Amino acid sequence: MSFSETDVQGALKNLIDPNTRKDFISGKSVKNIKISGNDLSLDIMLGYSAKSVWGEIRAMVEAHLKSALPGVGKLNVNVSSNVVPHAVQRGAKLVNGVKNIIAVASGKGGVGKSTTAVNIALALAAEGARVGVLDADIYGPSQPTMLGITGQPEATDDNFMIPMSNHGLQAMSIGFLIGSDDTPMIWRGPMVIQALDQLLRQTRWDNLDYLVVDLPPGTGDIQLSLAQQVPVTGAVIVTTPQDVALLDARKGLKMFEKVGVKIVGIVENMSTHICSKCGHEEHIFGAGGGAKMCADYNTELLGSLPLDIRIREQADSGLPTVIADPDGSIAKEYKQIARRITVRIAEMAQDHSAVFPKIVVQNT
Repeated sequence: MSFSETDVQGALKNLIDPNTRKDFISGKSVKNIKISGNDLSLDIMLGYSAKSVWGEIRAMVEAHLKSALPGVGKLNVNVSSNVVPHAVQRGAKLVNGVKNIIAVASGKGGVGKSTTAVNIALALAAEGARVGVLDADIYGPSQPTMLGITGQPEATDDNFMIPMSNHGLQAMSIGFLIGSDDTPMIWRGPMVIQALDQLLRQTRWDNLDYLVVDLPPGTGDIQLSLAQQVPVTGAVIVTTPQDVALLDARKGLKMFEKVGVKIVGIVENMSTHICSKCGHEEHIFGAGGGAKMCADYNTELLGSLPLDIRIREQADSGLPTVIADPDGSIAKEYKQIARRITVRIAEMAQDHSAVFPKIVVQNT
């Protein structure tokens, strides 16, 4: 029984990608269909980073095609990912070497924003992406400790800084540049904004798919200025289920909306507490707050994380959970959150500025 390219496309129209929740044809993932007799080969090119599920997707596509095309002989399905740049807010200057910037923010401190940011970055890297972290929390830089990085960055001849690295991430923080861990940053707002701009734009980022920016908590003048100046593809809001935290998280979400930054979704941290002695699970900060906020603002609850002593201990030791216990339940939750983030970004409008020629007007 012979079949055509149209038959292959028709079969894959009925197969849903579990990550995007769209069929592979409308998701434009199917490439390079080649038929030789009864043998078939094709590529599944995902627009999001998901290396950990490539095997599952390959097996799913192969099983579906064998069922839909009974005469198929040798079948070769190649699955890979290709991350492209997506549009940012108007007026924000792009950063060389960076395709997409993910801002991780919170309306208030103490909700686990920095811990969430570093684990999301590590989870994206585990999914095969090239990832960097920019510690924009100038007053309280914590990424050097969490990533276990010491020392200072090297400078190039043209006064760019080479990012520090560990665990497969490129990283930059004011913490790498100050004298010691207890040196306070007694700076006014404009100095902070200028410092962050230099950290962002004078770092020689090396072909990043995603740069995760750990923003300072709050919604004041500094945060607003940063949200306007940093070219953000999408923002992730971190909150706890507690009513007070949710009130501030709503303010953070509205701030991004006002400056034209798209909201990727919300991460509910410290969702439940599991007793390390008896295993009893309890919603000590309340329940359902993150889901209700998502419903109110028509955004997605990317995931919920427990209040677990291991998360704190691992981050403090310089081995965040995704590295310390990559196959554990908490790391799996971080990876699912990261996968949803990259899928959501893949669905956003692409940045086509690179395909248009630059017009230069000059006197001759």
